[in-house]
Amino acid sequence: MGKVLLLTGTQEPAADILPSLSLLDHAVTVGPATPEGVLGPAASVSPPDAVLVDARHHLVKAKDLLGQLTAADLGIPLLVVISEGAWAAITAEWGVDDVLLHTAGPGEVETRIRLAVGRTAAPAATASPIEPAGEVRSGELVIDETTYSARIRGLALDLTFKEFELLKFLAQHPKRVFTRSQLLQEVWGYDYFGGTRTVDVHVRRLRAKLGSENEALIGTVRNVGYKFVPAKPEGRRPSKEEDLDSGENIAPDGQAAQAGRAGGQSEAGARASQDGQTSRADSKSGELSADQEPVRARKQSAKAGDRPGNRVSLAGDRHADGRG
Repeated sequence: MGKVLLLTGTQEPAADILPSLSLLDHAVTVGPATPEGVLGPAASVSPPDAVLVDARHHLVKAKDLLGQLTAADLGIPLLVVISEGAWAAITAEWGVDDVLLHTAGPGEVETRIRLAVGRTAAPAATASPIEPAGEVRSGELVIDETTYSARIRGLALDLTFKEFELLKFLAQHPKRVFTRSQLLQEVWGYDYFGGTRTVDVHVRRLRAKLGSENEALIGTVRNVGYKFVPAKPEGRRPSKEEDLDSGENIAPDGQAAQAGRAGGQSEAGARASQDGQTSRADSKSGELSADQEPVRARKQSAKAGDRPGNRVSLAGDRHADGRG
């Protein structure tokens, strides 16, 4: 519950200026449309969480008032309540944090006030660059409160306003179990008179839009209600193709060592076997050469004696001796 100060130049109650505000759990105070309503001693003792300025009938006066409040740098979010025809008149010069249409529903009013208060209270320097303010992340799911969008792997989900509100509310309270009645009150509001079956229908639609890989983010607690189950971070294991490409040995250390020793023994044995065979072959070749050399010489000599030239010489020798 927060404290809201509504500044108006009329005598109307808050329920007539912004009807949805009376349906929310806020302490609403109505004050005159003057700077003293915010800068006075009463406001300094118990400052409001948000200031709403009624600009339905007097746009110029409301703009002047907002200019004075902005120049005072109060550190309090300023919201302006306008009618349907005043959209074209609102510019950045107004210095407001947000704009409320006087016919807005309670869910929209509550969300805009909450976001305005959150943006003002959280310094810009403390905003995380990885998870900006207003974002809820869980695994592949990213919920952005400022843009009313939800994404999975960068792809936007086509959610209705109530589906988004239900998903956001559950994600903001991870692992906490809510009954269907509690979800009706928190998401649909106290003025909703539908049955709890509405929650089941919206949960079923949400799971279908989240897809089979992320539908488990919304868990069911039997006979109680629903809860948000945060995604578990999973470590990435290399694939077989990557192992083969990298050339790394993926066998256990013991097996790798045994394989290395066996390979070394086999290679050494093969080399020893080849060396032994070569030595035996060389030795055998040497022995045959030594034994067969005299025999080869005698055969060559015998063959040389059988040549015709040798027989003529022998015959001549006989005639010379008188034996011819």
